[in-house]
Amino acid sequence: MYRTHTCGELRTGDTGKEVILCGWIQISRDLGGMTFIDLRDRYGITQLVFNMETNPGLCTQARKLGREFVVQARGTVRERSNKNLKIPTGEIEIDVAQLLVLNPSELPPFTIEEDTDGGDELRMKYRYLDLRRPSVRDNMILRHRMAREVRNYMDSAGFIEIETPFLIRSTPEGARDFIVPSRMQPGSFYALPQSPQTLKQLLMVSGFDRYFQIVRCFRDEDLRADRQPEFTQIDCEMSFVTRDDILDTFEGLIRHLFKSVKGIEFSEPFRRMTYDEAMESYGTDKPDLRFGMEIRDLTAIVKGHGFPLFDNSEYIGAVNIPGCSGFSRKQLDELTDFVRRPQSGAPGLVWLKYGTDGTLRSSADKFYSAEDLMLWVEKMQSHRGDLVLLLFGDRDKILPALSGLRLEMGSRLNLRKKDVFMPLWVVDFPLFEWDEEEKRFYAMHHPFTSPIPGDIQLMETDPSAVKADAYDLVINGVETGGGSVRIHDASLQKLMFKTLGFTEEEVTEQFGFITEAFRYGAPPHGGIAFGFDRLVALFGGQDSIRDFIAFPKNNSGRDVMLDTPAPVSEIQLKELMIETGRKKQGRE
Repeated sequence: MYRTHTCGELRTGDTGKEVILCGWIQISRDLGGMTFIDLRDRYGITQLVFNMETNPGLCTQARKLGREFVVQARGTVRERSNKNLKIPTGEIEIDVAQLLVLNPSELPPFTIEEDTDGGDELRMKYRYLDLRRPSVRDNMILRHRMAREVRNYMDSAGFIEIETPFLIRSTPEGARDFIVPSRMQPGSFYALPQSPQTLKQLLMVSGFDRYFQIVRCFRDEDLRADRQPEFTQIDCEMSFVTRDDILDTFEGLIRHLFKSVKGIEFSEPFRRMTYDEAMESYGTDKPDLRFGMEIRDLTAIVKGHGFPLFDNSEYIGAVNIPGCSGFSRKQLDELTDFVRRPQSGAPGLVWLKYGTDGTLRSSADKFYSAEDLMLWVEKMQSHRGDLVLLLFGDRDKILPALSGLRLEMGSRLNLRKKDVFMPLWVVDFPLFEWDEEEKRFYAMHHPFTSPIPGDIQLMETDPSAVKADAYDLVINGVETGGGSVRIHDASLQKLMFKTLGFTEEEVTEQFGFITEAFRYGAPPHGGIAFGFDRLVALFGGQDSIRDFIAFPKNNSGRDVMLDTPAPVSEIQLKELMIETGRKKQGRE
């Protein structure tokens, strides 16, 4: 056999055993008559010892080996005299009697250690080396543990894991599809699924009342820290359920993951908050509840005092920053620059300091008396020593700007702690959103989302007022999952398509397979999909999902390791009957 034990397995209780270890050389240290090698595999590190006095030939051989050589070492476990209690195997070492090089290694392009000298692009190019680093390795193990626990919970709750196809039909709504040409059907294309939405609804029609899968999905959209062009979601659907049934079931899943993976139990039910409340109090539909600083509407009490910035604004909102009345002018100027960034949308910032001695000072106190400013304090429920920050402008722009300002202050004051988790359900989203350019409504989620029953009568008279029977799970300001109760009634689905501006011909062409299926007895059903990569990153205490995916793409959507996307041969293009600009230029 190649090995009897792993490099993370041996302890002082194994002292005296003859063992064989295999792994990669992490580092070698020559100390006079002794040579020490740290041998690494995915389980840990064990120190190997070579003695020039007792075995000079073997010690000389060991000194010639470089980093990342793959070796096999046979020897005896003994207790270390100089223990390293920072690693589990730090109380033992292996007195090596025989060493075999299984494969040499060139010098790696970066150090394979926690504090590596490799930049992001270099590490992504050599991702197979980066995966050897303990932190990245541990991320993969965390991902595996969470996938296992998802399956354990779903199986215990009566769900069946069913795979759905990757080559499907392109449908409108949502992000751009990745398109796959068909050789056997020239001029026709498959699409890679953005999610198995219609397929899982068809499974409900098929009678599989509890379905799930951990599935790969694809969206051709601009990337950021929590997005990849290919990602994984926990996709779920249930029949004969109400919204409360769905939320209770999947709150149970999240509780199970926190308990089994992180040892965290929640004593209270997850909070539920309406979309309108989230927008008004936090400026976003994914609020971070780890700290306060809720947004307050001061429009009514600050307008009409001759201050042009306020009097000419539709909306004036504010956040109260506890204990920050001592902010310097430089700090306030930095915050003003922050809210004036192009992505913020706020033209400026007004501040009010409520001093520890009870004094009131504001950048707008020329227009407001002390009594006026005290009304601000009362509205904001401020205490002595607090700082109030006000933004002004169009409501639809200022609420998100206040949300960004609130999060920025939460980060600056170290209130967004990675080891604190505040989950909540956001419910009652708008069913439709209006596109001003195209002068039409779009489904805020997808066209199979059911309206709240009490709002159905508004579908034809006031679509913008209709609330969706939809919900998102938000944890620490991250949308980790979302879903809805689905439309299962044919007449309501027809009304939905009509409101979205689809003709009957378009419905038949694009959604005929599911509307046809619904004619044969569709049960009431609903479901949810969780962003698995986001959940794993959240549990791992990081914002980016990239280090929790074995082979991710960079911010430009490229795999720099495989050097793709890349051109394909003219022969392949000819088989697919595809003509590119490259070929046309060649002819010219």
